[in-house]
Amino acid sequence: MKNGNIGNLKTYTKTERNMYGLGILGQNILYNIIGVTLAYYLQFTILIPAAVVGTMLTISRIWDAVNDPMMGTIVDKTRTKWGKCKPYLMFAPVPVGIFTMLAFANRIFDTGRGTFEGTNAFIIVWAVVTYLLWEIFYTIGDIPLWGVSALMTESSRDRDKLLAFARTLALIGGAIGLVTTQFLPFLLSDIFKDKFGMEGQVAERWGFIVFAVAFTVIGTAGYQLAGIFVKERIALNDKSNTMLQNFKIMWRNKPFRQILLSGILGSAKNLIMLCAMPLVTYFYANKDATKQIFYFALLGGGVLIGNMVAMSMVPKLLTKFTKKDLYNYSNLIAVVPFAAVFAFYSIAPGMMISPAFLGIFAVLFTIGGMSMGLMTVLQSLMIADAIDYEEYHYGVRTDGVFFAGQTFIAKMTAGIATIMSTIAYSIVGFSDSNVEIVNNFIDNGGIARENPEFAPYFAVLFFLVSIPPAISSILTVIPTWKYALSDKEHTRIIDELNERRHGEDLKVES
Repeated sequence: MKNGNIGNLKTYTKTERNMYGLGILGQNILYNIIGVTLAYYLQFTILIPAAVVGTMLTISRIWDAVNDPMMGTIVDKTRTKWGKCKPYLMFAPVPVGIFTMLAFANRIFDTGRGTFEGTNAFIIVWAVVTYLLWEIFYTIGDIPLWGVSALMTESSRDRDKLLAFARTLALIGGAIGLVTTQFLPFLLSDIFKDKFGMEGQVAERWGFIVFAVAFTVIGTAGYQLAGIFVKERIALNDKSNTMLQNFKIMWRNKPFRQILLSGILGSAKNLIMLCAMPLVTYFYANKDATKQIFYFALLGGGVLIGNMVAMSMVPKLLTKFTKKDLYNYSNLIAVVPFAAVFAFYSIAPGMMISPAFLGIFAVLFTIGGMSMGLMTVLQSLMIADAIDYEEYHYGVRTDGVFFAGQTFIAKMTAGIATIMSTIAYSIVGFSDSNVEIVNNFIDNGGIARENPEFAPYFAVLFFLVSIPPAISSILTVIPTWKYALSDKEHTRIIDELNERRHGEDLKVES
């Protein structure tokens, strides 16, 4: 029987499913406060040099990416009366929340002093230490949060529903963090200026601090619900692999290795979200909170809507296309809209604010967002297929480690994108004292995009959200063009695995 299950299976309750979903939502709010907002805050609000911010975030993210399979191994070896994932979910949310807030509790960098002179050294050390500790505790909770989904039910059908539900809540949580970041800190900044007479840079700093505290409390409360309510139902055996064995397993699996390399080659796509905030803030909105909402809804909203629409279309598209073809061609289709953004800017930089170009850019970013949404879902599905491939060929099933590999891709690509933006900002000098000059110019009533002195800064921002993602879309398909696991072969593998597991007792789940 195809995709069968044994009857009378243990599974989660509706309350448990909902609390798990809220945990995913809360965790993704926290992730985007750090993942999207912190780099901007450190570089453009408290004025730490771009090279320092980029180096700090890149090294931390790459280390954390390598650390994920290690955490997956630790989780797989954990045995308690609550299971192997739940203990971490009960413990991790509060420390993650604490260090999310502490990451913003920093002072303004003195651009008149040396990088490590006086209080500047303390500011940099504080940024590095709080971010590293946030990364450590986030990893401790992240691997078990996704891994527990495979332990909450014995039904593969219910597990698929749970993961689909979780992915939707993750997208919503991420959108909440991303969208509110674009305007709320600046709205609070205006309040601090008007009500308390704070200067621009100081007011903006407090706007980000209050924003981070408020949304961290909300995110942490939601995240904690998963640890309280989830229940593991899959019986664990005593067999587990060493960390070295798990790394070898991950690399020998050809389909997984192809997806891993493909994901890393697609790193530059992360520049779109990484550079969206400074692009909208400085070029379009000129640091005006109301305009920030409008322009981000128009441009960033296209990326988010494109993601959501594409994700919802995947099941239907897979009835007409193979995973391999859908993955490869959705990436190649994105080359044109991504490249067109910088092409239009190069031809008519002064027209980027016009309704016609705004409409064109909204369409281009929506198409690009659809490509990214398809890739995200298909990457998860193809990694899950690779786990079946591993069990079929080698008799080993290490779900936790392979899903840790998916997290490895996300963090490694974020680190690579960060260093790309750092190099670009450093080349044009869009850093520390020059950022302060732009901020002061805006505070004194100037419109930054109309000042020719700032033109190189905006050129590099448009370049970063366009050309590297376009090139990356081509590079992404190189490892998967001759993908090792076809849909037909995967179906055959699943059928044989089910026969091995259940034999004559196999029957379709009702």
